[in-house]
Amino acid sequence: MSSSLSTIGDILNTVRQYSVYLNYLAIIGGIFGHISNLLVFTQLKRFRNNRCTLYIIIESIIALIFLFISTTSVLLRIAYGYDLSDNNLIWCRMRFIFYQGLSLILFFTICCAACDQFCSTSYHFSIKNLCTLKLVQYLMSISSCLWFIHSFVFSLFLNIQPLFGCIITNPILTTYSTYFFYPFLYGPVQIAVAFLFSLLAFRNVLRLDQQMTAMILTRVLFFIILSLPYTIYRIYSINNPPPKSNQLQYTIGLFLQTNLNYLFSLNYQCSFYIFFAISSQYRRQIKYVLVKRCWQRWKNWYCIHQNQVIPLNVVSTISNNEPD
Repeated sequence: MSSSLSTIGDILNTVRQYSVYLNYLAIIGGIFGHISNLLVFTQLKRFRNNRCTLYIIIESIIALIFLFISTTSVLLRIAYGYDLSDNNLIWCRMRFIFYQGLSLILFFTICCAACDQFCSTSYHFSIKNLCTLKLVQYLMSISSCLWFIHSFVFSLFLNIQPLFGCIITNPILTTYSTYFFYPFLYGPVQIAVAFLFSLLAFRNVLRLDQQMTAMILTRVLFFIILSLPYTIYRIYSINNPPPKSNQLQYTIGLFLQTNLNYLFSLNYQCSFYIFFAISSQYRRQIKYVLVKRCWQRWKNWYCIHQNQVIPLNVVSTISNNEPD
């Protein structure tokens, strides 16, 4: 019996280490990808005053914040040797506020990007001009505040249980999470809306902004694949949390949760790689920004500090030869 418990304990430690390594992979890949996204979508003139570009920029900023918090969480786990959220109520609630708030903003941003792309590719003038850049800015600012307020209120009902860790203990909130929050705000309904408007936008785009529409549609498809399994699992786990007293059941639950969490966290790192894979235009734009702009500026800065002469025509050539 003791040998069996020891084996389960070893497996549990392996799963926890596996979780840490997955977090490292997500953090490294995500940071590089989103910084590259921000460089492309903020540096090139063709993306300025484009509403869908604003959504991608917001997604990248939100993802970088999420990855920073994930890094902090991993470092704390390494420092203390256990998940601090299972023992410290303040960290349990703070992490929940940021994770849920940022996830809700991400979900809403992707959904709005799909709807906006449908409007911008519509042949009907009234629909085409339904959304403006100013409206998008107001919408994202107000909705972000509301999502964080929602997450803060939600976190007040979290408590630490010795057998289960950091969980919802209020039965009314459990019912709300099961039948409204996860289905409507965090899962199937938003996913369905994003998918529907992406298909409608793709139907509209025959000779319009094909690059942006293809990028948004593919992003939505990956959003569905990466988010739906996690949402289903969360609905189940809220109502049936695995007890720590049953080590085998808890280890299986932790392993499943680790993999689904990682799958969901790919939402915070995959957009750059999706855009890079499906769009030859985006690959040219990335090459131009990283090589012609970032590298050239660094080289010019280095030359200035080395008291070398920089040809004047270099700067004008860089600024006037943006890729399509």
